[in-house]
Order: sequence, then structure tokens, then C-alpha cells
Amino acid sequence: MLLTLVEWLLSKLAPPVAEGLFRLNVIPWLALMLPLGGFAVLWLWGDAIKRDREDRGAGLLACLTVILAFDCAVWTGLNMHKAEAEREGERQTLVRSLEQQGADASGLKAIAGPYQPYQPYLLGRPDIDWISVAGLRIPFGLLLDPLTLVMMLVVSGVGSLIHIYSLGYMAHDPERVRYFSYLNLFTFFMLLLVMGGNLPLLFVGWEGVGLCSYLLIGFWFKKKSASDAGNKAFIVNRIGDAGLILGTILAFHTFGTFNLVEITDAVAARPAGLAVITTIALLLFVGACGKSAQIPLHVWLPDAMEGPTPVSALIHAATMVTAGVYMVARLGPLYAKSATAMAVVAGVGAATALVAATIALVQTDIKKVLAYSTVSQLGYMFLACGVGAFGVGIFHLFTHAFFKALLFLGSGSVIHALSGEQDMRKMGGLRRKIPWTFWTFAIGTAAIAGIPPLAGFFSKDEILAGTLAAHKPLLFGLGLLTAALTAFYMARLLFMTFWGSFRGDHEAEHHVHESPWTMLGPLVLLAVGSASVGFLHVPEFVKPVFRLEEPAKVTAAAGVLGHLQSPAAQAAAHGAHAAWLPYVATLTALLGIAFAYLFYVRRRDLPDKIAAASRTAYRVLEEKYGFDLAYNWFASRFVVGGSSLVLWKAVDVAAIDGAVNGTGTMVNAVSRWARLLQTGFVRGYALVMLGGAVALVGYLLWMR
Repeated sequence: MLLTLVEWLLSKLAPPVAEGLFRLNVIPWLALMLPLGGFAVLWLWGDAIKRDREDRGAGLLACLTVILAFDCAVWTGLNMHKAEAEREGERQTLVRSLEQQGADASGLKAIAGPYQPYQPYLLGRPDIDWISVAGLRIPFGLLLDPLTLVMMLVVSGVGSLIHIYSLGYMAHDPERVRYFSYLNLFTFFMLLLVMGGNLPLLFVGWEGVGLCSYLLIGFWFKKKSASDAGNKAFIVNRIGDAGLILGTILAFHTFGTFNLVEITDAVAARPAGLAVITTIALLLFVGACGKSAQIPLHVWLPDAMEGPTPVSALIHAATMVTAGVYMVARLGPLYAKSATAMAVVAGVGAATALVAATIALVQTDIKKVLAYSTVSQLGYMFLACGVGAFGVGIFHLFTHAFFKALLFLGSGSVIHALSGEQDMRKMGGLRRKIPWTFWTFAIGTAAIAGIPPLAGFFSKDEILAGTLAAHKPLLFGLGLLTAALTAFYMARLLFMTFWGSFRGDHEAEHHVHESPWTMLGPLVLLAVGSASVGFLHVPEFVKPVFRLEEPAKVTAAAGVLGHLQSPAAQAAAHGAHAAWLPYVATLTALLGIAFAYLFYVRRRDLPDKIAAASRTAYRVLEEKYGFDLAYNWFASRFVVGGSSLVLWKAVDVAAIDGAVNGTGTMVNAVSRWARLLQTGFVRGYALVMLGGAVALVGYLLWMR
């Protein structure tokens, strides 16, 4: 990589400079600050850049900052491994030295210390406060460990490809500078979220990506549907953020710290099942439901497809919506202490996965299908976390980032080829006209369906194995059913888009064209990633972060949670029958694809016949189980109607206006009486003075 080459050159030419610059407490900061610098340049000097022909400078600058951030993340990962090896080597050297000196075992343990599988790097100056109020000190510190590194690679790596793709997709948009500045700002906030070492810093990144989501969803703000979608995302996420804030406050009140590592260390000393731990976990999970679009706060994400397609890929598929999964996994030791919280996480995840998958069956907008697919796959990740397989949840997050970004960008290539058309009913027969898009899209479809040996096969089966290991047959059944539905609706999308004959008008068919290589290049790279990253041992890599060496001991109602070894190994430990799992899961996916082929290639009349025969069920799916209708009814009846009745009529009109008007009425009544004393006639005043004088003289004579 570029940084490695620069480091080598500087080590030869200027060793002191190389030694001072290339350190683990320097390069990660550079990865964080580069996108922020790109945003600052684009925002402050945007007008000057706009004079550049085609605004190419803005896109190239934005791409360069994120690519360099990815390079910094790769360098950090390589040197973390090197530093860990050196640290353990120093420990072993000390142990051998003590052994040669005849030290006993207790002396070795006291001096050298036991082996610690999890030793995070805390970057920053602990003596420099970010916040210091009334004795509360919060340093601006970053946390660097395997989980952070995985998230950094996802955010900057997939983000780099999406930035490059945007060069072609947004080539003719007049607001390219604003667009790329928002992308850079989002990348900064997302990196801050995953690198923040304490809850307030995580919250700043959390709110920052929410702001960027609002700006990018409503990027085409003159389009009412886009501005409405941005508002909807912003409002729904505020509900979840309220839970996150309350959970953060309660966590500080309970543990006396905001530091993420210190919180998980403090949890280890607490007994399982404490009500306060359950409350903290559930409040934080409310925030995760908002950001990661889980029932009932999932309604914003499908509407968010109003933004540019690269935005859908970056924010609503690969990165931002995974923030809730990351937070739950980061606080895995906290959740593992509460059987109730784990059951809620698993239940909500499974329900969301199934409900979103069924809604995707009837969608006709190519991006809406992928949007509900994202909601469903996020539910899968929470299902993994809820059964204690936190590492597997992160594994699915990692693989999902590749194939879902590929699918969204592939849909963007289809939309670009059809000059903006998104309705799959007006597509068809495109595999010969846009072959590069077709083959990469097919790889992404097979990956998300769980076809071996693609990435989704490994992570999906690990999740199913985790449910078996946790003795959750119902969750296993729901997960397997969701996998079948996923294969069906994704194959349906593939067949409706690329098979058969073209169903649009002749003019649109005449203008179908393949995308430029600035768009196809990222598709090819993401396809390679979707086919290969499943072979990486991500669960084992992030396993030390969760520090759950022993199975969590919880109530029988919640089952066995928190196994450290691979879920597949866990399932095998419970009986040799678990060996059938990969075959059953693969057969389920193939059956889903086969049914989609039957319905949308061989017998295209069947979907309409089934829809007509089960009109009620079909209508329920079309209405998305009525979530939007229920929210609209609640908002109009209780929020708007309640505000009109209580806040307007009772508070504003009756109380506030009544108090003001009542004061005026009282003053008017008093003034009506008081003005009788101010007639303006001099004779009247003289008579009053005379009367007063007579009364005074009479009083004095009487007193004598």
C-alpha cells in the first residue's frame, strides 16, 4: 500500500521522521481526519472548485481522502498485529528471564502478568479533556482494537469504492461539489462513531451520521418526496436517540464512567440479571433500533431510497445502518449479563428479518426491494447478537457490506442504463445489453442468497448455527424461513430485471447502454469481495473483544448464551446432527431460487393468479403491514389532533390567551371606575378639596 511505501522510503532517507510519523498513535488519527479535511476544503472553497470544468476536482479530492483513509486503516491493521506480537514477545522474554533467576510461579504472574488476549489501544492524551464540567472529565480518546479495525476497513474500503462509483453516477449533476462534501463529512462521522473510546464521542458520531443521512437523503431537496423522506428519517431516528441518551446517562450513573472498555470491565464484576443492567441494555437497544431500522422504527429506511443510489449503498446498506449492530456488539459483555435484553434483541431481530423479507416479495421498485432486504439482513445481525454470537453478527455485517453495496450500485447501473427508470415491471432482457452489470449483480444475488462458496453462505450459516447452539429452535426456524424468502425475492429481482424480453417502451430500449468504467470498476471489485471475504476468519479475529470465554450463565428461559467458539463448532458440540446444517441451508436457498425461476421465467402468469387468489394477504404486504398507516393515523389523531385540543385550545387559547385577555379585562374594569375620579372639571376638584378640608378640620375639632 501507499503508506507502506512512503514509510520505507522515509526510513531510508529520514529515519527520525519515519519513526515519529509512522506510529499506532498517529496513523489512526490521520485516517479519521483526512475525510474531515476533504469536507472542509470542499465546503470552504466550493465556489472556486466549481469553476473547474465538470467539477472533477471535487470528486477526485473526495475520493483521494477516503482512499488514503483506507490505506491508513490497512497500515493500522498490519502494525497492530506486529505490535501485539512484539508485546507478547517482550512478555515471554521477561518470563524466561525470571525463570532463569529462579522465580516461582506466583512471582512470574505478579511481575510478568498473565496473558491477556484483549489489550486495546487507547489513543489520545488522557490528561487533555474534551469535556470538563463540574468535575466531569471526558477525554477525546480513540479506541483501537480488532472490532474497531474491522469497522474502519468496511467504512473506508467500501466507502472508497462508492466514492469512485459516484464520479460516474453524479457526473452530470450540477451540485456535485455539495454531494461529495456531504460524503466526506459522513465518512468522518462514521469513523468517529466506530473509533470513539467513550459513549459521548460515539454519540457525536452517531448524531453526525444522522445529520449527513438527512442531508443526503434529501439531496435533491426540490423534489418533495426526497425532502419528505429526509424529514421522516430525521424524526424517526430522534425517537431512537432518546433511548440512547437515557441509556448513556444511566450507564454513567451505574458504572461511574463513559469509557467503553471500563464499562465492559465493570460489568464483568456485576452479577447477571440485575435490573439496572437490563434497563441500560434495553434503552441503548432502542437507539440501535432507530439507527439500524428495526421494528417498529424501520419505516424510515425504505423511503430513504429517494436519495442518489450511491448514497443508498454507502449509508443505508454498508455503513450507517450497521451502527446499531456495532454498538450492541461493542457492549456485548453488558448484554450477555441480561437474559431479558438478549431475548429482546434476538426476538426483535428475528421478527424484523421475517417481516421485511415478506414485504420485499411484492415490491416493484428495484431499490425498494433492496431496501427491505437491508432491513431483513440487519435483523439477521441482531438475531446473531441476541443468541450470543456477537462475532458472527459482525461477520455478517462485514460480508453484507460487500454484497449489499454491490447490489445497490448494480441497481444504480441499471437505473443509469434506463435513464432513471426504477420500476422492474418496465425492465427485462437486460443481461445481453449490460453484461458487466448483469454478471456482477448475479454474484451479489447469489452471495446474499447464501450460495456456496460466496460470502453470504458462511456468515448466514454461522448465524443459523448460533441459534442451534443457543437451543432456540423457533429462532432457527424463523432464520431458515427468512433465508428461503431472501433467495426467492432476490432471484425474483434478478429475473424480472435481466431475463425475458424488454417491457419498457421502444425509445427507452434503444437508449440502454452499459455504465462507464468509473461505475463498473467498483462493481467488479465488490463482486470479487462478495465471492472471497467469507473465507476470512472475522469471528475469530474479533472474538477477544467480547471477553466471553465461558458460556454466559442465564436463566433457563433464555437458554445458553455467549459461547466463545465458532457457532458452527458450538452446534457440532451439541450433536453430530448439526453437520446437516450447511446442506439444508443451501438446499433452502436453491429452492427459493427455483420457485422464483418458475414464477418469473417459466410461468409468468402464476404471480398474478396467486395475488388474485390471496388478495387480502397480498394487500397486507403491499401496505407493509400497515406500519405507515398506523403512524400516520397516530400522528394525525394524537399528535396533530392532541396538539390542537390540548396545546392550542387548552393551553394556548384557554390558559395563555385567557390570562392575557383576563388581565386586560380586569384593567379595563378597574379603569372604568377609576376614571370617574378624573373628570377634568376644575369645579369638581375644588369641591373635593373643600370637602377634604372640612373633613380634616372636623376630625381635628373632634379629637380635641
